[in-house]
Amino acid sequence: MANMLTSLLILMMAWTALPHFLSWAFVHGVWSGDGDSCRDAGACWAFLRVKLPFILLGLYPEAERWRPIAVVVIVIALTLWSMPPRNWTRATLLGWLLAVPLCLILMTGGIAGLRFVPTGAWGGLPITLLLTILSLALGFPFGVLLAIARRSRFPVYRWVATAFIEVARALPLLTLLFIAALMAPLLLPDGWTIDNLIRALIAFTLSSAAYLAEVIRGGLQAIPRQQEEAARALGLGRTDALFAIILPQAIRKVLPPLTSTIVVIIKNTSLVLVVGLFDLLSAGRVALSDPQWPTPYAETYLAIALFYFTICYGFARYSLHLERTLKEAGR
Repeated sequence: MANMLTSLLILMMAWTALPHFLSWAFVHGVWSGDGDSCRDAGACWAFLRVKLPFILLGLYPEAERWRPIAVVVIVIALTLWSMPPRNWTRATLLGWLLAVPLCLILMTGGIAGLRFVPTGAWGGLPITLLLTILSLALGFPFGVLLAIARRSRFPVYRWVATAFIEVARALPLLTLLFIAALMAPLLLPDGWTIDNLIRALIAFTLSSAAYLAEVIRGGLQAIPRQQEEAARALGLGRTDALFAIILPQAIRKVLPPLTSTIVVIIKNTSLVLVVGLFDLLSAGRVALSDPQWPTPYAETYLAIALFYFTICYGFARYSLHLERTLKEAGR
């Protein structure tokens, strides 16, 4: 009864607010013009028309923006290609191994006649996509090794893995980014420096590996020990049994929490402003500081939320589809 009343209350509030939203967004919304056109008006969509390239691509030089656009197209195309299980082949893996360095070369330049662009000028969607892909590509195998080590029969491996996981999970990612931004330069010898993108990537990789390790460990614990004993009886070694039989079943069992962890990693890319990088959210905040416009916060954050929602919701739906597909294939 309480849930029904709460739902009715929410529906009534939404129905009451809907006319005001439509009036603000469409009836009195400004779709073209400058900052003066948006003053004393509704939604300032004209601001997004002007600032959207900056929000999506950051401070990247305007004449070179085809390069981050190409990177986004490459990443999205390869992601879509990799989704069907029939494309989980060595050719797809090779495609990713070639595409990631190609994307970094396109973004950085300095070779093949491409103008050099420092990482401080990168921003927006390419930063979000590259950080997510690289931190998962590095963090997932590291997380698998940590999960295996935490269940190891050797105390040293188990203690080291447990200590790392507990410390990394106990520290907020923002703290790790502050350490990477402020303490790392102090610990390096004079004249040495680490690029901001690499600092952020290290922090993201360590954090994601710790969380992924616990998710994978839960999957490993759900597999009966008889599976390993049967594999050993058939002549498989311990390592072969683990990676060929146990681990695939464990990952299949933990797809829902694994998806949740990956979605959190995607959203955490909004914290990279700490190390001087501009993701979608950071670029939007900088765009709002333009004094020629009346700071349309709602419109800007709605647009940024739509990008994050599209990425995260799309990945979550794909995970549900993959879970159903693998369940049907296992029958």
